[in-house]
Amino acid sequence: MSRNSTLILILCASALSGCAADYLNHYDSVTLAAGDTQKYNSLLQTVDPLNPNSRNTKIEGDGARAAAVAQGYKYPPPPPPPPAITVNVGGSGATTQ
Repeated sequence: MSRNSTLILILCASALSGCAADYLNHYDSVTLAAGDTQKYNSLLQTVDPLNPNSRNTKIEGDGARAAAVAQGYKYPPPPPPPPAITVNVGGSGATTQ
């Protein structure tokens, strides 16, 4: 075979293998994902599957309190000072005889 015919043969084989790979990705069979079709169809035909309370746009809250919390996260308070350490210098208070 000549070099050109080998190149043409490789190009044709790669083109056909690309089609075969696409065909193998779309074959029909039973998989582990099969079996939820009844639930899927019932949810698909539901008029409004969301919770009715999800439409509530009036969220109760205090803006000043929320701003204070946000500032607390942005600028955390300084850590408390370390506890005072007492050092006793001198005798233990016991007498020797």
